[in-house]
Amino acid sequence: MEILGIDIGGSGIKGALVDTETGEMLTDRYRIPTPKPATPDAVTTTVAEIVKYFNWNGITGCGFPAVVKNEVARTAANIDDAWIGVNVSKMISSKTGCPTHVSNDVDAAGWAEIKFGAAKDVPGVVLILALGTGIGSSLFLNGTQVPNTEFGHILMHGNIAEKYAANSVREKKDLSWKKWGKRLNEYLNYVESIIHPDLIILGGGVSKYHEQFFPYLKCRTTIIPAKLRNHAGIIGAACSAEYLGQPSHNLESQ
Repeated sequence: MEILGIDIGGSGIKGALVDTETGEMLTDRYRIPTPKPATPDAVTTTVAEIVKYFNWNGITGCGFPAVVKNEVARTAANIDDAWIGVNVSKMISSKTGCPTHVSNDVDAAGWAEIKFGAAKDVPGVVLILALGTGIGSSLFLNGTQVPNTEFGHILMHGNIAEKYAANSVREKKDLSWKKWGKRLNEYLNYVESIIHPDLIILGGGVSKYHEQFFPYLKCRTTIIPAKLRNHAGIIGAACSAEYLGQPSHNLESQ
């Protein structure tokens, strides 16, 4: 099934057409910087630009940087607080005319890694972390997702962990790979002590440089880079929206 996947992030909004049967991106990725401030109107206008770029009028799946329950944003991470309480899919659909399903952005990326990537057919507890503007998380038990985890928001050094160990912190503070790797290692050991996963997968754009910081990660749990890297969010968003193609789901039912 062909679906437009859109990954709404703190720094960029990216989209591509995806074959949900194979996980293959059928087009090049198209990216627009996330508007500042990232208000509902500004973000949905940007999403509509991406839909227009692909001349798309079919099902759309969006990964969104918030806790999302029944299409409604319950938190706002790296976007405007005005999103809290908004039915995100309904607002996007009204702007684009496309049936839309919205899920937490890293939960979407996690689906892609489970279906097509580094976590495919892996049993037990799998934790997927996206290292970017913040730290997003996706948790699976034997291939079943536990949605809307927020392991980037556990407390470390008097603040949420992503303020200490996200890739954006490395960039802002101009930390060496070694210094940042040690921060990340401290965070991973803390998370490991809470949930004791069988596998940790590190994703986000920085995962393509994993050889630079993996030597500083010392955990009991096996740690590997995401296979789909920065495309996981787009692929997973499309796959998570596939159910909208079923006869009982349509634009009017949202």
